[in-house]
Amino acid sequence: MPPGKRRKTEETADLRLQSQLCEEERFWDLMRRMARENRTAVLSFILIVLVVLASLLAPVLTPYDENGMDLMHRLSPPSQDHLLGTDEGGRDELTRLLYGARVSLLIGVVPALLSLILGSALGVIAGYRGGLADAVIMRAADVTLAFPSMLLAMVIMYSLGGGIVNVFLTLTLVNWANVARVVRSRTLALKSSEFVEAARVIGVPEGRIMRRHILPNCLPTLLVLFTLNIPASILTESSLSFLGLGIQPPNASWGLMINTGRQYLYSAPWLCFAPGAAIMLIVLAFNFLGNGLLDVLDPRQRKQ
Repeated sequence: MPPGKRRKTEETADLRLQSQLCEEERFWDLMRRMARENRTAVLSFILIVLVVLASLLAPVLTPYDENGMDLMHRLSPPSQDHLLGTDEGGRDELTRLLYGARVSLLIGVVPALLSLILGSALGVIAGYRGGLADAVIMRAADVTLAFPSMLLAMVIMYSLGGGIVNVFLTLTLVNWANVARVVRSRTLALKSSEFVEAARVIGVPEGRIMRRHILPNCLPTLLVLFTLNIPASILTESSLSFLGLGIQPPNASWGLMINTGRQYLYSAPWLCFAPGAAIMLIVLAFNFLGNGLLDVLDPRQRKQ
């Protein structure tokens, strides 16, 4: 390589390294700004952490077995021994709620992460390569988005059957298209950037450009999408379990607890109230956190 071109390449690499360091510093500055200005997002994050810790420490926080039945005390109202009462099998409702949080949060996080990986990979390929790859991927996304998400999830679950693995697969297939569209639009904007052009000129392979130069610049957007996809997955799973197509007994999930408790809605309303309130709070927490991240990471949302 000629000395002039080598010097230009080194200067480009130095500029990119400085740009990355500035981006990292700016990212943490924005996080600190969110902590100062958006108290709702901070409180939502604290609530999410508390729910996660409570689900992990469920064996310590409650002395009861999640599937241990006590028919002598079935449908008991809230009391000192059973703070949220018992269900139709005499099982402690608080215990079921804590163990159900594990399943509901897992179903929220895993499909959101899988759809993020699948959608971002397909989106960056479609946006960077264009042509046939773009046409095929985006038409597949259009077909997916043409169906109401709940209807599509019901069709897939009815075809595959119940079970947590099938729920993971279903929610991933339902949510990947939105991620792919957002990443594609971001890739089209980054494709003509100077650092991408410089990498292309010096012969960096396309795969490396997409992996090392484009995807890292999509991370703030992907972080917001991830926090917003989690409550969507939790709500979809809850609806599927309520319809009998999601998690199957005797496993506990919040949607399944509402489904099994709805027949006792008038005689034992706590069976539906507790998991319903849990779903509402965790969904609101993730939405508020996602909105807080969007406010600080999206320049169009920032206050001047």
